[in-house]
Amino acid sequence: MTKQSKLGSFFQTNSKNAKSKQSPNEKELNGDEASPKIVDYLQLQSGTKGEILDSNLSSSTNTINVKDQNQNISDTKKNPMIIVPTNQTLNENQHKRKSARIVESDNSESEVEDEMKTKKIKYTQKESCVTQTKSPEIKQISISAKVQGIKDAKSEEKDSNGIYYSEICRMFEQVEQTTKRLEITDITAKYFFKMMSLGSDHLTKCVYLCVNQVAPEYKGIELGVGESLLLKAIASATGKNMTAVKEEVEKCGDLGLVAKNFRTNQRTLFPMPKLTINKVFDTFYEISTSTGASSQQKKVQKITSLLVSGSDIEAKFIIRSLEGKLRIGFAEKTVLTALAQASAFYHNAESKSNPDPEKMNKYSEILKHVYTQLPNYNILVEALFTHGVEKLPLVCKLVPGIPVKPMLAFPTKSVSEVLNRFKEIEFTCEYKYDGERIQIHKCEDGKVVSFSRNSENSTEKFYDILEKFEKFTNEGVSTFVIDAEVVAWDTQSQNILPFQVLSTRKRKDTKESEITVQVCLFVFDILYLNGESMLQKSLNDRRKILWESFKVSPGEFQFAEYKNLKEVDDIQIFLDQSIADNCEGLMVKVLNGEESSYEPSKRSRNWLKVLILVACIYLFIVKKDYLDGVGDSLDLVVIGGYTGKGKRTGVYGGFLLAVYDPDQEEYQAICKIGTGFSEANLKEFKEMFEKTKIEIPKSYYSFGEAEKPDVWFEPTQVSVERYI
Repeated sequence: MTKQSKLGSFFQTNSKNAKSKQSPNEKELNGDEASPKIVDYLQLQSGTKGEILDSNLSSSTNTINVKDQNQNISDTKKNPMIIVPTNQTLNENQHKRKSARIVESDNSESEVEDEMKTKKIKYTQKESCVTQTKSPEIKQISISAKVQGIKDAKSEEKDSNGIYYSEICRMFEQVEQTTKRLEITDITAKYFFKMMSLGSDHLTKCVYLCVNQVAPEYKGIELGVGESLLLKAIASATGKNMTAVKEEVEKCGDLGLVAKNFRTNQRTLFPMPKLTINKVFDTFYEISTSTGASSQQKKVQKITSLLVSGSDIEAKFIIRSLEGKLRIGFAEKTVLTALAQASAFYHNAESKSNPDPEKMNKYSEILKHVYTQLPNYNILVEALFTHGVEKLPLVCKLVPGIPVKPMLAFPTKSVSEVLNRFKEIEFTCEYKYDGERIQIHKCEDGKVVSFSRNSENSTEKFYDILEKFEKFTNEGVSTFVIDAEVVAWDTQSQNILPFQVLSTRKRKDTKESEITVQVCLFVFDILYLNGESMLQKSLNDRRKILWESFKVSPGEFQFAEYKNLKEVDDIQIFLDQSIADNCEGLMVKVLNGEESSYEPSKRSRNWLKVLILVACIYLFIVKKDYLDGVGDSLDLVVIGGYTGKGKRTGVYGGFLLAVYDPDQEEYQAICKIGTGFSEANLKEFKEMFEKTKIEIPKSYYSFGEAEKPDVWFEPTQVSVERYI
């Protein structure tokens, strides 16, 4: 198979249908004729070369169509045929700015291949400029057209400040139209492949936009803007009043669709510069990092600026991205799979055959595994460009300062289930502490930092205990990563306090003299020591290394209590002891062999948890026994509801649950729930709670500002059995 046909097959989507719909001019643009002419609209070019706008993604105010694609370049400059919805006559300068740049490809196939070898130019795919009503299909194009398009895109990159944002919006639109995971992966992989031809910086920003981030999670820079600010920005950008915007939100339940609908019907006096991915990403970053007294106003101004410059479809995804919800069925694992596939094709461009499916699956697993150890797209994408997927494990390893996705345990229903799972396997039992998972790193520069289970930096929250690590480490320990549980600690009784006490500890900006909740670390694993990863070592070996590298400081730094047991009665006794010591239960782990390695981000059956009480939440929690005859139940009541959005428009999308405290004589909010319900359940709940709705919360409701629901209810308890 030739390079041309191989790469063409990668880009081909429903090729038969696509070709049957092509006009002669479209075929010419796609490189099927002897003298291909292609329209390059990956980049903006200033001056007389002008630009071409995305026909199906632009709003009515900035859409233009090229009527005759067969004109030569000089004729196009002199008398471009341009149609604008407003039917206004454009002056000569406007004609120049809006004329489509037609690029004639004179390169022969041999010349192209020579240039590819010397300059390592990769292939990209160009779209037809013919206006379409549906999302465009990715069509096969000639090698010469691909190479010429990439050369033009690269030459314009500096002036145009990057790739059009409409390109990624088109991909989002395609993904939104399917629910099939393989199709979503295929669409995304093709887009990433095209972006790889334009450099790692472009691809990195595209990947971050796909996962709704502007930086690695552990940086703590969140892309999430409150609804009130988005409403103001939509109103400001579209000239609507707030009442009209809110009414539209009530109708469709999607702020992104509201922005799109208002933008579609909006006209502007002068065409705005097209948005680029660089511009949108950089603005998102500025919004995410904006702080200070006037930060809210600045955020609204920046969002408004993007909406004014963007088309209707761009406005839709700008708002959704800022909400933190693209709502197109994207999962991070899908993005990683697509990235692996794109990289495989990119580095396989010179080969005569495509990577086989088995190898593609292997590449996907490699990238996912590496990402769990090094969750930083800046580093990973650059490594993919330089080394390819296969060499990633050699160049992208665990590094102190970047959190590892923690290994998780499966819940079990009984001790007998544990014994059945670990039959003829050596295992160990550890206390499961009632605290917060914490991963502690000592970096090359000597700094000690910590991260939560969700990779959030928690250094400021626990700085008082982290500052003492010098006295916890033995001589010779320079760098490390350890896994632990941090618990609230009673310094007088030397006992563990409930998690609820720990949750009252302030997150930051607290002087040591003002700290009211003391904490103690219970360390149970080590992942990295002095430049060496411990992940592949057995738990037994890791535990020995951990105990040799650190020393106990009672009430501050302790090792997790453990016993290597085999009999049911012994496990039962140890379980009872853990409860007496104010723990939740036991963790049971494989001790030796390959199955005892540390598996980042994986909920593994090599780790099992045996708990006395497990919450099964629907409309109130029933704590189920994990051991026969042990446990109790806790009834929660519904005191509030959250307005549904998207598919849940018109019903409640979630509920606030509370437990009654007889000592304080109040209902204390304990959790939110919103998953596991069918559409029929939600409709029934809507009717049910409408009867108990109240204007303001009861004086005996205790809740945090972050938990405040949209609607308050009388305390209502519903039988869970009907919904399980």
